Amino acid sequence: MKSPAGSETGSIQDMYKEEYGDDVGFLLTDLGSRGDLNVVFDNPLAKIPDDQLMRDVKDFCQRYDLMDQLENMKKGARVSKYPNDIADAHYLSQEEKNVLLREKTNKWDHPWMLYWLCTMCSLAAATQGMDETANNGALPLYSKILGLTPERLGSQSKADNIQGLVVSAPYLACAILGCWLTEPLNKIFARRGTIFISSLIAALASIWEALVQSWPNLFVARFVLGLGIGTKSATVPVYAAECAPAPIRGALVMQWQVWTAFGIMLGNIIGVAFGGLDPDLAWRLILGSTVVLPLFVCAQVYFCPESPRWLIQNNKHKKAFKSFQQLRKTDLQACRDVYYTYIGVELENKVNADKNFFTLFWELFSIPRNRRATWATWIVMFGQQFCGVNVIAYYSTKIFIEGGYSLNTALLASMGTGILNWVFALPAFFTIDKFGRRPLLIFTFPFLAIFLLWTGMSFFIDPPPPGETSHSVRRTAMITVGMYL
Repeated sequence: MKSPAGSETGSIQDMYKEEYGDDVGFLLTDLGSRGDLNVVFDNPLAKIPDDQLMRDVKDFCQRYDLMDQLENMKKGARVSKYPNDIADAHYLSQEEKNVLLREKTNKWDHPWMLYWLCTMCSLAAATQGMDETANNGALPLYSKILGLTPERLGSQSKADNIQGLVVSAPYLACAILGCWLTEPLNKIFARRGTIFISSLIAALASIWEALVQSWPNLFVARFVLGLGIGTKSATVPVYAAECAPAPIRGALVMQWQVWTAFGIMLGNIIGVAFGGLDPDLAWRLILGSTVVLPLFVCAQVYFCPESPRWLIQNNKHKKAFKSFQQLRKTDLQACRDVYYTYIGVELENKVNADKNFFTLFWELFSIPRNRRATWATWIVMFGQQFCGVNVIAYYSTKIFIEGGYSLNTALLASMGTGILNWVFALPAFFTIDKFGRRPLLIFTFPFLAIFLLWTGMSFFIDPPPPGETSHSVRRTAMITVGMYL
């Protein structure tokens, strides 16, 4: 392949072609079917000779106007090729070795911009959680004011169904529209633009919720809210993963759930704060309070760097390097990550060359490694939503009222579930990179099943006559303990 300077140089693709044959894409697909594709993707630089690698790096720097970083780029490429030999690397100065080794010994030592980005992602997650549970405290109040009662609708089942429709409207929007908009929005507006747009939609929908005068209007407002929730929840974890250093990538992606749990807690606290006011004012303040966090996210994301991976995928390599410069402590680390990301993107492009949406979808099942990952992801994500824990997030106040609590006491009890949910999400944040995702799932899912069953079965203890409230201490205690656990 001819470089811009006109000299004969090789390339990463040529290296694999020489070793495996002309059709690299076919090779990689075939390797995947034999279970060996991980060998190539785990470290695509491993089999490339050093002199070949240095020529590739020089060609990369010439092509994308990064010649001022050539020496750092060469060092970074070799560090990526030999990640476990940093201490003995003769091509690194002692200071450079110390910086790279410190990534493992002090994995939370990073530039302030990375923490700014993490704060933005955390607030985006908290927005998600608050959108979920603010409605929890508002539901018992607006149900009466907007006419979602058996007396107004003619039957208990109709009242329950319409309440369920209003409560679930955001996730109905996510499922049929919001999540499907993620890809086109990211393609056009990049990660930052998509996060800004989705947060702005969430903020406007929050104001809309607080001003409605009928339940159909509230349903539409919450449906629009779901458009923001869907794209935001799909984009923010990807953005965090693409910007995070490898040693803390799992923790930074896990922060989505941790701070969603924080938002759930915050939504419950808002319910307690406003629950004692006039009912028609209280539920409007509870739902309207969710406007605050997305506005902060809109302001913060403006100052965050764009995802380097997205920039490389869109042929903006110099901008990708500048993003990494803001997110890493030294130019050496930025060069290492931008080149390694570039190689990963090139390899993926080669694998997916001449494939359309349907071909890629079929390969989710036809390639064994993809099939296993697809089934695992689908089962975990479906199980997370369908297991019943979201019922507690959306209906805990109503459940506690049916268990014998007064409205104010039920709001306080719901706040307790939110606090416990957040506190016990923190251990996962600090252990996910140590123990891994799978062991944590295997350990926690059985307990989730047991305590959800406990909560549900507790309603059979001393059931009250139809239309009356239970006053059984045993029933209330068992329901509360089950929900807290």
